[in-house]
Amino acid sequence: QVQLVESGGGLVQPGGSLRLSCAASGIIFSINTMGWYRQAPGKQRELVATINRVGLTNYADSVNGRFTISRDNAKNTVYLQMNSLKPEDTAVYYCHRNQWSGTIFMDYWGLGTQVTVSS
Repeated sequence: QVQLVESGGGLVQPGGSLRLSCAASGIIFSINTMGWYRQAPGKQRELVATINRVGLTNYADSVNGRFTISRDNAKNTVYLQMNSLKPEDTAVYYCHRNQWSGTIFMDYWGLGTQVTVSS
């Protein structure tokens, strides 16, 4: 099992910045991709950004150029630096890890952290 614990959410004004962190613990295997998803009220969960173990990244069009995903493999931690935040970025942000167990890929989710962008 893998546990993911997010931190760093909160209330910020439009144009402001926040940094989310997600630490993974438990049974950790090196072949993995970590990422962030978000879900706004009344909407489906959507991809924000992902990063694999060698640093290859992927971003949703809506955040490309404003958000930066990074990771520290030694700490099993992924980060999401969010700049130029907009009210439409308001959502619960979930950390995700897809990990090769040796036989199959497994998906793990954090409990989520609330990000609210409002004046």
